[in-house]
Amino acid sequence: MTTPEPAPGSKPALDDETLAFAARVFQYARMGHAEELAELFGQGLPANLRNDKGDSLLMLAAYNGQEAAARAILEAGGDPELANDHGQTPLAGAAFKNDLAVARLLLDHGAQVDGTGGGSRTALMTAAMFDRTEMVALLLARGADPDRRDADGRGAADLARQMGAQATPAQLDAATRPAGA
Repeated sequence: MTTPEPAPGSKPALDDETLAFAARVFQYARMGHAEELAELFGQGLPANLRNDKGDSLLMLAAYNGQEAAARAILEAGGDPELANDHGQTPLAGAAFKNDLAVARLLLDHGAQVDGTGGGSRTALMTAAMFDRTEMVALLLARGADPDRRDADGRGAADLARQMGAQATPAQLDAATRPAGA
């Protein structure tokens, strides 16, 4: 007996074993199982695999502070600019979580400091909104534009004030003030 071909444009059904494998792979990224991921990449697993929310393996590792797993994914060809379905990049995830080590790793592997992932907010905006002063300092040192605006015309300092951040508005104001002012 042969299995009927799926209709054009439809997706084939996945069996329970395949679904369990996929869940395990995404959990490896979340939990930092770098060696297991590296082994799977060596067997041909795509480094830019994404889940049903558009989160890549790298996004999950970055958001969950898994530096070794993020490194393994990047070394296997993971795209540091691959945004999820909400337009968030791995760098924005690291900025939200205030994970300086992961942010440095992503930047060192080609993440765009002012990348927006198809949205309009940068990692600097995210860091500023949540009063992540060390992250703001890192991103500024790496060339982030404190004057960049989101789709609504708001800059990082504006967004920080809107969210009630205590320290980052002044930090960003100082970064945007002309020399000698």
